[in-house]
Order: sequence, then structure tokens, then C-alpha cells
Amino acid sequence: MKIQHIFFDLDNTLWDHRKNAYLTIKNLFEKEEITLKYSIDFEEFHSVYHDINERLWEQIRDGIIGKEYLRKHRFYDTFRHFGVEDENLSEFFEEHFLDKMLYHNELVEGAVYILDYLKSKNYTLHIISNGFQEVTERKCILSGIDKYFQTITSADSVGVRKPNPLIFEYSLGLSSADKEESILIGDDWIADVVGARRFGMDVIFFDVYKENRQEENLKSITHLLQIKDYL
Repeated sequence: MKIQHIFFDLDNTLWDHRKNAYLTIKNLFEKEEITLKYSIDFEEFHSVYHDINERLWEQIRDGIIGKEYLRKHRFYDTFRHFGVEDENLSEFFEEHFLDKMLYHNELVEGAVYILDYLKSKNYTLHIISNGFQEVTERKCILSGIDKYFQTITSADSVGVRKPNPLIFEYSLGLSSADKEESILIGDDWIADVVGARRFGMDVIFFDVYKENRQEENLKSITHLLQIKDYL
């Protein structure tokens, strides 16, 4: 069957989460004068935060922890790494991080161009994200890309995350799409590629980190404009 429906992951596929998070944390860090108070270098702090946050999101994806645990620990564990055990400080960072991050709405290079291109080809576009429902929707609206999508599915509305097949099932049901006429585009190997393939849905791996994975019949891109090679 010909592809009719395209499902996009959101964070780091279209919405540049890495850049937006970096800018937000940098602003908070400077406003709270963390370097002055605790002699912590921002780049070092951000590097530790990034590793901790990635690990916690993997645990959420695998069903080991819930989102409340992540929200309580990502900044607390980062500060603790530098010898600062202050729950109020980490709570302040968490609360303002989620709020202020939406002031930064940088998109991944080529995102708007490729969305316009796919719309001009009459594909129906959707979002399927492992992020938090309220944040996912606000990211789409505030960055101006919500108008491109017929449906927006986030893990919170289903109760499971990619690669769990139930989230793909739910999203396809919401969009009245068959998996044979659908394709997913995402940057997470486990959540997006393994998840979609297990579900029986075609997938394009957005290889942001240039992992250069070699697998039979793997559709892979390193820039969003390369989607035109497949669709």
C-alpha cells in the first residue's frame, strides 16, 4: 500500500529539545548565580545533567520509573553530583525549567521546510511523542507547527511509551490509519525504530548522532531534508 500517514516523533526530530533545554538551563544557572555561589562550571553542570536526564528518560521508557521520579531527581541528582544537596534549589530548577523552556522554540534544521513539502504532497501528518501531554501540545502550538498535524499523541494519554506497541495502536486508531499505509520518523533507536518495526510499521531513522547503524532495509537520514529521498 502507498504511504498516506506520516507519524513524527517530536523531541529532537522536529522540536530541538537539546538546544532549547540547554538555553533554558543556562539562563536559570546564570540568574541564580550558581557559579558564584557553588563554583560550578556551567558546561560541566550541563554535561552531567544531560547524562542523568537521558538515563532517567530511558528508565521511564522501560517502565522502571514514572515521570514524578524524573521530575524530582534530574536536577537534584545533578546538583548532588557537585556536592550540593538542596531540595528547594532542585525543585526551583525543575519548576522553572518546564515553564521557561517553552520560551525557547528552536526547531530542528529543515523542520518547517520538510513539513511544508510533505503537506504539498498530500500526506496526512501526526505526532507520536514519549513526552508529557501538556508540554507536547504547548511545544507544537508555541513553535507554530501544530497546524501541520491532524493528531498529536503523547505517552501520558495512553499510559505507555514507545516502544510499547499499544501507543502505536492508539495513535493509529486516533488517526483512522492502517499501519501498512503509515510510516514513523524518529531519532530514538529503541523507542522509534525498534518500536515501530515490532509493531509492523515502516520507519525512517533520523540518525542525529550519526551512529551509522547497519541493518537490512533500514531507511536512515542524518538531515530532515533527506526525507525527500523516501517520500
